[in-house]
Amino acid sequence: MYSSKHVHAALAAVLAVAALAVVALAPADAAAQTVLTMKQTVERALADNPGMRAARHDLLGAEEGRKSARGAFLPSATATYGYTVKDHTKPTRDTDTTDAKYFTTTLNLHQDLFTGFATLSTYQRAELARQSTELALAQSELTVIGTVQQNFLALLKAREDVRSAEDSVARLTEQLKVTTAFYEVGLKPRLDVLQAEVDLATAQESLLQAQNNVATQVARLNTLLDMDLHAEVDYQGALEYAPCSLTLDEAVESALVARPDLQIARKSVEIAAKDKKIVDSAFYPKLGADVDWSSMGTDPMAAGSDRTRTEYSAWSASVAASWTFFEWGKTYYASRQADQQIKSLLETEMSTRQEALYEVKANHLAVGKATESIKVNRKALEAASESYRMAVARYQAQVGTNTDVLDAQERLTKAEAGLTAALADYQIALSKLYVSIGRKNEALLIN
Repeated sequence: MYSSKHVHAALAAVLAVAALAVVALAPADAAAQTVLTMKQTVERALADNPGMRAARHDLLGAEEGRKSARGAFLPSATATYGYTVKDHTKPTRDTDTTDAKYFTTTLNLHQDLFTGFATLSTYQRAELARQSTELALAQSELTVIGTVQQNFLALLKAREDVRSAEDSVARLTEQLKVTTAFYEVGLKPRLDVLQAEVDLATAQESLLQAQNNVATQVARLNTLLDMDLHAEVDYQGALEYAPCSLTLDEAVESALVARPDLQIARKSVEIAAKDKKIVDSAFYPKLGADVDWSSMGTDPMAAGSDRTRTEYSAWSASVAASWTFFEWGKTYYASRQADQQIKSLLETEMSTRQEALYEVKANHLAVGKATESIKVNRKALEAASESYRMAVARYQAQVGTNTDVLDAQERLTKAEAGLTAALADYQIALSKLYVSIGRKNEALLIN
């Protein structure tokens, strides 16, 4: 006979083995599922989104362009090597003759001394282009932040819609049971049962649509993060309300200082001014210095000839100026064209500024409207919940109708959807507001 102690030990061993088996049989994907908050989702998108990678490559390319323009300040060296064949030898003044076939080697070292400010302006333009590309990267970051946040909030809204639809299905299922029971004992007509069945089917269809919206939003976020469409990711968050104290004046001030697109517009004007300087450089003379060395000979080393008693190599240094002072107005009209381009970009800058200020105000108004909408929908939800409770109680007490219950249930579902939409609209408006003032708020915190 086994003692109780032995039996308990055996049971403990069996339970331990069973637990290990459950762990071993658990799907690997469940343990490996990625969990991301809004902040983590945004940060991952900024790191992995293909559009962001492309913008970073653009910035690296602009930096290389700046370095290339900087190289124009330094001297250039040019080497040539050639072989020449003539139809006959040529006598020289000292009765020697030059060879009809010979090799030549030359080396030139050139340094621009003055280019009419073209070299300097070209470098300054390249630096401005790099700065503009850097601002474009910041603009891309804001765009990605806004896009990810708004799709993340759309996912949270879709989940709330699923929860609301599930509650609606549960309420209508319970009402159908009560209506059917009353009908079976002859207290209610068949019409009540049919109405309840129709409303239940409609709610189930809404639930399917809400579930499909959730799957769609998950796929969209996966795409923005450059992940597989079917990747199992748990995006965690909630639709919450926290009052925003940012005034319109503060928002406008931040936008004028921090918005990358406004700074890009200003840089475009500065770049156009440098382009005009480059064009105007043709009005000035060019000054340069050269050092040349050459060697010639009948052998591939170009190191002299048996026929020639003179030196086979020579060097020279020179400074020369050149000035193209007349081209039938080509430079003049090109300069005027560049001037018109500057004026056009100044107008574009003003237009961009006006559109930015409008966008800030519109988003600020949207935040205020969503705030009031939340208050209204909360009151509506409280009233709809109480109305539904009373309608169910009256129907069960045989003093109300099935239509009253179904209508109250529909109003309750709409009130839940209205509050969910208001909360989502509020946070989406916040996201758009922060993007429009050039502020990166990855976690969408109120500050």
